[in-house]
Amino acid sequence: MSKVREKIKLTSYDELLKVETTDGLKEIDIAKLNDFSNHPFKVSDDEKMEELTESIRERGVLLPILVRKTNGEEYEIISGHRRTHAARLAGLEKVPVIIRELSDDDATIVMVDSNIQREEILPSEKAYAFQMKLEAIHHKGIKGAESREVVGEANGLSGRQVSRYIKLTNLLPELLEMVDEKKIAIKLAVEIAELSEKEQQEILDYYNLGYKVSIEQIKSIKNKEKTTEVIEQTEEKSRESTKVTISGSKLNKYFPENYTKAEMENIIYQLLEKWKSDGYDI
Repeated sequence: MSKVREKIKLTSYDELLKVETTDGLKEIDIAKLNDFSNHPFKVSDDEKMEELTESIRERGVLLPILVRKTNGEEYEIISGHRRTHAARLAGLEKVPVIIRELSDDDATIVMVDSNIQREEILPSEKAYAFQMKLEAIHHKGIKGAESREVVGEANGLSGRQVSRYIKLTNLLPELLEMVDEKKIAIKLAVEIAELSEKEQQEILDYYNLGYKVSIEQIKSIKNKEKTTEVIEQTEEKSRESTKVTISGSKLNKYFPENYTKAEMENIIYQLLEKWKSDGYDI
């Protein structure tokens, strides 16, 4: 462990929520609360939000919102964006808060750590959260591989895994959304993220046409092969290897008993050629 890292003590979220006296808790107007700048975690109006809203409507906000004071009488939310949103939906005018003095970097670190442990975190949320925390760690004097290890420690990840998630921030928004929707595997997405914006756009176009893309294809593109040629060659090989089997019992319904296998194949090819010449019309 470096001397710089030893000197840096990252205050945990749980420590920040400790209130020694009742004076540490305050109720403030919900209108004075603002979202954390570039907050990477989505706040969705889904079924879970409905449940949280109903709970807050019945029992109020049980866990105080962690905030820091910004300009005048306004506050920035460090932790509690979902609770704040639910409280607004429930019609609350005031919410309990704990106010802490935090630098921009400390606020970023606490914001990430307090949200990253939630269930069902999307890959895109992790990617941008880790990126924000890494920048804050850099400002504190920890650089290189060690900084990625620090980011990963709180989440049970290695520095290499942190780097892979952060690479996802280089994806086109549409591709990153496909990662969140599990249409693109993270391992493949990391490889795509290393391509240029133009190459990524071509990959996106092929996905939209219904093509599938493999890691081998992406590696070929990285080796300066043209994206279109790589995809088309793979699709051509896929077609060449396509095999269709029709059972004898099905064929016997359409051919006389004395027809040989070769004669059946010849008739089928003729019918396919006519179908093709008719524009594949049935």
